[in-house]
Amino acid sequence: MATTVNAPPLELHELMPEPGEEWQRMLRFVALEGGDKRAMAASAEPLLRRAHELVVGTYDYLRTVPETAAILGWEDGVDEAHLEERRRFFAVWLTRTLGMDTGDEFAAYLYRAGKFHAGHGPRQIHTPPAYVTASIGLVLASFARFMAEANLEADVVAGAMGGWNKYLMVQLHLMLMGYEAAKEMGRGDFPIKVALFARLRTLLGTSVASVQVDEGATMQDVLRKFFNYFPAIRNDALARAWQSEDEGESLWIEVVPVYRLKRGWRVLLNGRNVEYGGGLDQRMGAGDNVSIFPPGR
Repeated sequence: MATTVNAPPLELHELMPEPGEEWQRMLRFVALEGGDKRAMAASAEPLLRRAHELVVGTYDYLRTVPETAAILGWEDGVDEAHLEERRRFFAVWLTRTLGMDTGDEFAAYLYRAGKFHAGHGPRQIHTPPAYVTASIGLVLASFARFMAEANLEADVVAGAMGGWNKYLMVQLHLMLMGYEAAKEMGRGDFPIKVALFARLRTLLGTSVASVQVDEGATMQDVLRKFFNYFPAIRNDALARAWQSEDEGESLWIEVVPVYRLKRGWRVLLNGRNVEYGGGLDQRMGAGDNVSIFPPGR
């Protein structure tokens, strides 16, 4: 009598944290609490009055600095359409920031902004992370100046700056996470084409993605980069479980998350379902193609 052998589950390891979870975790870590928020709220109105000045002044400054003018492609003059896009993006970000948005959708927005800084935006402009970090510092400096010029009490300014610093540092962390996920997609010796089907095309806004991998990379590496770049579909496609890891001589057992493909999702390598054809440990080669199908037709 034949016996049925169940294929091992497709498990992904070492995924980056999901943006929303990391956002909430780090906001808890910096203890952005009631006192901080009250102080920040006390400064929000005078800062909002200067918002237009900050938006316009930021790009007036960036176009005068040779390095940032070159990054933006403005060495020979400002592209007015591009400038308008930049100001609009900055104005939306500033409005949400002054509103002290701590929602998970804002985390996704910041993560996507980080991918744009890596050259994955509509204009494919790469902004080195040093300039993103320094720009956050410039915003904080402007906040301090605006509050001082509004004649706010010193203790209000001190409390507000403490809160804004915590909040903007966590924002920076999310943007740098998105930046790193985007850069990882482009690191490697050769590309792997990942074709997307059914509702994935609508959710991600594309029918194909390209993942660069190194010689010796496995399907695990391809899917790790893919799901780090597109974290929005993780809840739909992956179920999280927890796995204990013994660190050898350590007195502690570390518990780490692993992610398993949910029922009905299929991943094919060169037309063959990886669940029954080698799993996620099989090696990738130049010219290989991956296909991802959600459940349903």
